[in-house]
Amino acid sequence: MPRLLHATAFIAAATGALATSTALGQASTATPSTPDDLKITVTNEGASDFTLTPVWFAFQNGGFDSFDVGSAASGSIEAIAEDGIVDGLVADFTASGQPGNRQGVVGAPGGFGAAPVIEPGETGTAFITPINTVAYQYFSFASMVIPSNDTFLGNDDPLEFQVFDAAGNINDPSGTFTIQVLASDLLDSGTEDNDGLGAAFSTTPGDATDTIGGLIGAAGDLSEFIGTGTPSGLTINDLYTGSEVVATITITRVPEPAAAALAGLGLIVGGLRRRRY
Repeated sequence: MPRLLHATAFIAAATGALATSTALGQASTATPSTPDDLKITVTNEGASDFTLTPVWFAFQNGGFDSFDVGSAASGSIEAIAEDGIVDGLVADFTASGQPGNRQGVVGAPGGFGAAPVIEPGETGTAFITPINTVAYQYFSFASMVIPSNDTFLGNDDPLEFQVFDAAGNINDPSGTFTIQVLASDLLDSGTEDNDGLGAAFSTTPGDATDTIGGLIGAAGDLSEFIGTGTPSGLTINDLYTGSEVVATITITRVPEPAAAALAGLGLIVGGLRRRRY
């Protein structure tokens, strides 16, 4: 959407929007509330100088399809891809007939301007109270890459990540289900020209321009942002390459299984799920 963007105004707008989004995703909390809460973590692996907006997530029955590569983006996907606003996805999921308390938002504390963005090297954590893991076996997520005009990450196949098996147990022997998002998995919503102008969370001013007739597809290399800055003071000097891990998402129960402590020994490598198109 065309708009004149200034960093200060965007921090204020984004902070308010993200606060609203977190409130809407009432299932997620910063600390566990019951012994059997599910813990969701999102780590920005620092493969580049780019930041992630708070990550919307949902446990669903396999029938919630938030987008399709090769199709036009919905207003909800446009909102998260251009501005990191999850409210539309929250509403879409609730309207799908699945319980709204099966979704939430993962952010990291101390982001710029109090916006809970996940900067390179940071990990955000959220907890949700126990759910019916037999009925809601699948996991969906979405987040914006900042700065960008309309680059985002998410899963277009609602059946791609089956976190729980038919008995409702975490679908990995380690007790931790792990998703790795690669740079080659990043997507462009096809809603805004990728010229770097007017991009959310960028200190570069200008007017963003709508893309007419655009479709969701593979993201570009974001080289238009080389040398530009973000409100947090980061300067973009390092771009993603296709094989780099952008983000790692983990799902486990509280208390975490002892096997998770062995991750550093490589004993749960077999549990990694990598996006493929």
